[in-house]
Amino acid sequence: MLAKVTSCAVVGLEGVLIEVEVDIARGLPSMTIVGLPDTAVQESRERVRAAIKNSGLSFPAERVTVNLAPADIRKAGPAYDLPIAVGLLLASERIFGDVSQAILMGELSLDGGVRHVSGVLPMANLARQEGFTTLFVPAEDAAEASLIEGLTIYPVETLLQLVDHLTGHKKLAPHQANFSLEVEDFPSFATDLAEIKGQEHVKRALEIAAAGGHNMLMSGPPGAGKTLIARSMPGILPKLTIEEALDVTRIYSVADQLSPDEPLVRHRPFRAPHHTVSYAGLVGGGRWPKPGEISLAHRGVLFLDELPEFGTRMLEMLRQPLEDKIVAISRSAGSLTYPANFTLIASMNPCPCGYFGDSVKECTCSAAMVKAYQKKISGPLMDRIDIHVEVPRVPFEKLSSQRTGEPSIRVRERVETARVVQRQRFEGTTLQTNADMGPAEIRKFCPIDETSTNLLKAAMQQMQLSARAYHRILKLARTIADLAGSEQIKTAHIAEAIQYRPRLRV
Repeated sequence: MLAKVTSCAVVGLEGVLIEVEVDIARGLPSMTIVGLPDTAVQESRERVRAAIKNSGLSFPAERVTVNLAPADIRKAGPAYDLPIAVGLLLASERIFGDVSQAILMGELSLDGGVRHVSGVLPMANLARQEGFTTLFVPAEDAAEASLIEGLTIYPVETLLQLVDHLTGHKKLAPHQANFSLEVEDFPSFATDLAEIKGQEHVKRALEIAAAGGHNMLMSGPPGAGKTLIARSMPGILPKLTIEEALDVTRIYSVADQLSPDEPLVRHRPFRAPHHTVSYAGLVGGGRWPKPGEISLAHRGVLFLDELPEFGTRMLEMLRQPLEDKIVAISRSAGSLTYPANFTLIASMNPCPCGYFGDSVKECTCSAAMVKAYQKKISGPLMDRIDIHVEVPRVPFEKLSSQRTGEPSIRVRERVETARVVQRQRFEGTTLQTNADMGPAEIRKFCPIDETSTNLLKAAMQQMQLSARAYHRILKLARTIADLAGSEQIKTAHIAEAIQYRPRLRV
């Protein structure tokens, strides 16, 4: 007899319906799985067999063929265990039930327990789009699936529970969402700007970066506070909207980095990978592609500490996502696209010893060493960073002072006000911040007067700036004007934006 059960796969960040067909025919007892399964899916034969027997049910002593359709999509992971087991029981007429409007997913343990699987959120989203009404998911994943409205979510702890539900012996209770969709107000892991002594000009640069979504590079000696300042960035960024929170949660669901106790990402991500991270770990990919750090930083901050220590290949890879806000991963079987709309905050020492240009400690590096160290970051990458700021040593008087600076909450209020202006400006478009503007939007929203034009012309000639730098100065000036509450970009705004361009190298 033939039975059909619907499950789901995840390709990139999107769900794809998978039809699990189970056929039982006369012949020597065997079980074959076809449809481009990976090793984990092939091993489900033994997990399903043991789970059925240990649940007190009988496994058919006949020839079993399982087809996962469509056959041209690779099937990875153990999420097909539960639908295969249910399909096998239906085909062998051990149970009877209607699962035509349901999607099943879950890994089986040998005792019949149903374990967590990754990517439940995009699967649930696909179920709603395709008109399905019911989802049977592992109990641990029920809260995550309930983020998608309009579905009846049944948490399944064991295979026997599901069998009893389908046969009507004991119905499962639908999952009731008991958490708020409100996003977190202030991330607990963020440093408050009030605790950072001195560095007022760096704080100002950080505020501009947060207000307009601009990339920022800090350079200074060790211990000057670069990392501490970067870690204060999440505290001044605007709160996530519900749409943004679900967008980020989808990425974390596929990457299997969601907490079972907290299925919704409630604050903007802050990712700080070490410079020893692999290419696939940073960009994404692998044998079965998964999102990397730059996608996990979507809608948040990617902090790269000690920027020159990262491999050249990885640094040059940042060019595309910094411009296009996506990362494309190509394989022989096809290509995947992950979102990567993040704000890059990077830090570096000016030289190998770290003290080039320091007012107190003498640098021990030769001019050639300094130049070689700084050239680890290519000109094209430096050109894509809007704000370059020096972070000098903090004097003892400021460090020992009991006075605190302006708190992050107050800075965030100004940032959110500037973001409101930008949302109104870009209403009806896909743009969200000034940093997202292209040449057409810059021409429309960033007009400047003759005095500002002359100043910008002189700066481009003296600093040998590129066309990209010209556009980035205008976008930065637009953000500075928004923070000042000015509808027009003034000469002072252009002058401040110019000072954030990098100085000529050694």
